[in-house]
Amino acid sequence: MAMSTRATAAKAAVDVVGSYFSRMQVVASDPEALVFAFGNPHEMALPGLPAAIQRHAEPLTVDWFAYKSSERSAQEVVASALSGELGLEFDPQDIAMTQGAFGAISLAFALLADAGDEVVIPVPGWFCYAPMLHAADLVPVGVDLAPVTFDLDVDAIARAITARTRIVVVNSPANPTGRVYPRSTWEALSAVLEEASHAQGRRIWLLSDEPYRRIRFDGIEFTSPAAHYPWTVIDYSYGKVLLAPGARLGYLALSPLIPAVEREELRDALFPLGLAIGWGFPDAVMQYSVPELETLSLDMAELTRKRDRMYGALAGAGYEVTRPEGTFYLWGRAPGGDAQAFCDALEERGVYVMPGSLFEQPHHFRISLTATMTMIDRAIPHLLEVAADHDRTE
Repeated sequence: MAMSTRATAAKAAVDVVGSYFSRMQVVASDPEALVFAFGNPHEMALPGLPAAIQRHAEPLTVDWFAYKSSERSAQEVVASALSGELGLEFDPQDIAMTQGAFGAISLAFALLADAGDEVVIPVPGWFCYAPMLHAADLVPVGVDLAPVTFDLDVDAIARAITARTRIVVVNSPANPTGRVYPRSTWEALSAVLEEASHAQGRRIWLLSDEPYRRIRFDGIEFTSPAAHYPWTVIDYSYGKVLLAPGARLGYLALSPLIPAVEREELRDALFPLGLAIGWGFPDAVMQYSVPELETLSLDMAELTRKRDRMYGALAGAGYEVTRPEGTFYLWGRAPGGDAQAFCDALEERGVYVMPGSLFEQPHHFRISLTATMTMIDRAIPHLLEVAADHDRTE
């Protein structure tokens, strides 16, 4: 075999997603297709995004496009904004600028875990956790969310922890369920991780995956576990709130509550590891643009209208759907319980939604609300008719 064992495992874990992604790229070229698969934009970019990039593409110094790691100006803006959002005093030196959340998560795995360590991940959860862990020679350990509510099951996490557990990954607001976890969840998880760390004689870290942190509905409060469990690192991506996943910009932040000695050790490793994982720093122009990009956001009022339109139509027709508290996804159970058959029936009508098999949930489906309202209005009759067809065949 030409490939390494970890490359083989990573490929196997991502194959179903990669195949689906490639097929959706082809489908998306059809202007009549109603594609609700990935969180891609279906309208032109926020005006401030290209304006900021264009403004900072003009060089002001001879080293404008020289090698860049984490630019101090970007770190300072992020630390200030993050401190205001989370109520913790972040130091600019504890911010590593990265190529989106992908880069931040890769950096966290390299920073905190050794080959063969176990990493607890949520199920259903983002479908790239497992492939990334396999590629890093780490062991993904899936833990089911609570059925029906999709709450974080803290007791299940506690049962999954072993002597090899090094990191627990949490995601709030959660992809694909749209859940935003309350303060009480983080307090309970903190107690579990503290007790387990002492029992195992080895610190268990928490990676808080927060790319949807600013995409929340109905005034729902966001609390980061970093405020409750000191041994937390946070990853973030601007691609979600800007609705521009192709503009690769994010960061990894060390919680200011990490004890000073350990935080200094981690801080000193951010640059060399950022280099070692493949120069994981964002392009210079993206970093120069951070002050402007921090002030931009997709239209939450319009996104709320889209959520209410789609959720209301499906729930009113008898679909079992979770009302999202955050993210731009709608998560539901397929009529009849066979998500692939449901998605196939929709595809015959030119409507494309993501089957839950990509999230290890073959009975569910995910709809991206980044589509236009026109697309939503055109798709709803098909969604209702497919459900009605199933009812007639039962």
